[in-house]
Amino acid sequence: MTFPTPVDQAPPAAHAAPPPLGSRLDEWWARVLGTPSRLRLWYWGAPVAVTLLAAVLRLWNLGAPHQLVFDETFYVKDSWSLLHLGYEGSWPDKADPKFAAGQTDIFSSDPSFVAHPPLGKWLIALGMAATGAQNSFGWRVSTAIAGIIAVLLVFLIARRLFRSTLIATIAGFLLAIDGHAIVMSRVALLDNFVMLFALLAFGCVLLDREWSATRLAQRVAGQRAAGRDPSWGPALWWRPWLIAAGLLCGLCAGVKWTGFYFLAFFAVYVVVVDIVARRREKLPFYITGGLLKQAPVTFVLMVPIAFVAYVATWTGWLVTSGGYYRHWAQSVHMQWGGALAWVPLWFQNLWHYQTEMYGYSINLHTPHPYQSNPLTWTLMLRPTSMYYVGTIQGQLGCPTTSCSSAITSLGNPLIWWAATAAMLFLVYWLIRYRDWRIGLILTGIAAGWLPWWLYMARTIFTFYAIAFEPYLILALTAVIALVLGRRTDPRPRRTRGIVWVAVFLGAATLVSAFFWPIWIGQTVPFWFWQIHMWLSSWV
Repeated sequence: MTFPTPVDQAPPAAHAAPPPLGSRLDEWWARVLGTPSRLRLWYWGAPVAVTLLAAVLRLWNLGAPHQLVFDETFYVKDSWSLLHLGYEGSWPDKADPKFAAGQTDIFSSDPSFVAHPPLGKWLIALGMAATGAQNSFGWRVSTAIAGIIAVLLVFLIARRLFRSTLIATIAGFLLAIDGHAIVMSRVALLDNFVMLFALLAFGCVLLDREWSATRLAQRVAGQRAAGRDPSWGPALWWRPWLIAAGLLCGLCAGVKWTGFYFLAFFAVYVVVVDIVARRREKLPFYITGGLLKQAPVTFVLMVPIAFVAYVATWTGWLVTSGGYYRHWAQSVHMQWGGALAWVPLWFQNLWHYQTEMYGYSINLHTPHPYQSNPLTWTLMLRPTSMYYVGTIQGQLGCPTTSCSSAITSLGNPLIWWAATAAMLFLVYWLIRYRDWRIGLILTGIAAGWLPWWLYMARTIFTFYAIAFEPYLILALTAVIALVLGRRTDPRPRRTRGIVWVAVFLGAATLVSAFFWPIWIGQTVPFWFWQIHMWLSSWV
């Protein structure tokens, strides 16, 4: 079983090529398409097609329901006051109905304590700035755009990983039609932005691998040609994709602190990959050189810029004077002294705010009916109900005795359950074959998922899994590539693989069509809603 290698793009350099897992699946697909012009149309048209599909599923009737659902009550109102004040202002009790009715100027300049950094709310505010706060489409359009871009990114990343437009199309298609990704793109929460920035950083780490491996090989060859001993290998300082990854992880943390976990996991992956690259160049001290020479450089390239980017997301709070804890040190006379007396007061106040946010976050134990254990997230055992309204005949277009209107962050069960099995299989595949692509995919899953295992006692929700869903999709796609097989496989083997994949994709499409109404808040008969509740834990 092997992964595909394309005919519709140039192969990578020899040292950066996939391990001996590359097949010629796209050669078969090229023969199906028939002509070079059709192949070019496929190469450029496939990403456009999956992106348009994602746009339709995320933007259609996005303004419904015209009321704040679930945690939109925090983020939409905070975003609107942030846009006007530069920091989050306070809202009166029971402000949601008034806000939805168009009374959007009822906030005060009194600061409000918030649990998350401001970047995600600034992005939500951009949508409202474009349409007005009275328009519920504007509340959600920024998260929808983030979800659409993510589908395109998954396509591009999959094509880079597997060197196949066909496999990339499958990856983009699966993310485009998955219910969890659709719901999280249709509500104004922060997690879609976490997913987007982390995915961009993931793509940069992927590009850095090829960039750095090429330059390491050139530098080592140059040293050997000059008669110098390259035992430890050179330290590579100019790694623009790595710098970009650090910047994007800092912006990710500026939405939610979980972005720092992505920074840590990606940095560790880069260190491991650098050691492997030094071993490939036959450097005798490849581990020592990787840990003591290149790893500190990696830290310098990624971490400081991530920190600067994170602080920059607080610019609105910094340049205004009314934000929460903005003058804390002065007001309570708690300025730092001694060796830290030189630290600016704005930084002391910001630091105190961060410590208070951290204390609030780790001590959030308020019971919620839809909280869930992170161990069950990939199985979708307890999806989050974002919105539910029961109606009777004549209300909200209800055609029968009783109806339901629901927005449930339930992923397509077929996709998620298959992706869970694929992830477990790829752990075995990585151990056996040490495929760097699988290692990178599993690193993405681990970065978005494993840290939550430390906070099982905290109030947490399944919808947080959107942060690592793209990597689950890539894991599933990798296994699909194995099922499709190689061009050189016997015809019966290839035929079986194609049939199995076609059946799976067709079934996944039908399941998404079946669950579509309960992802978008459509009014349906109560019995119709009931037949979607396959597990009692979904209710």
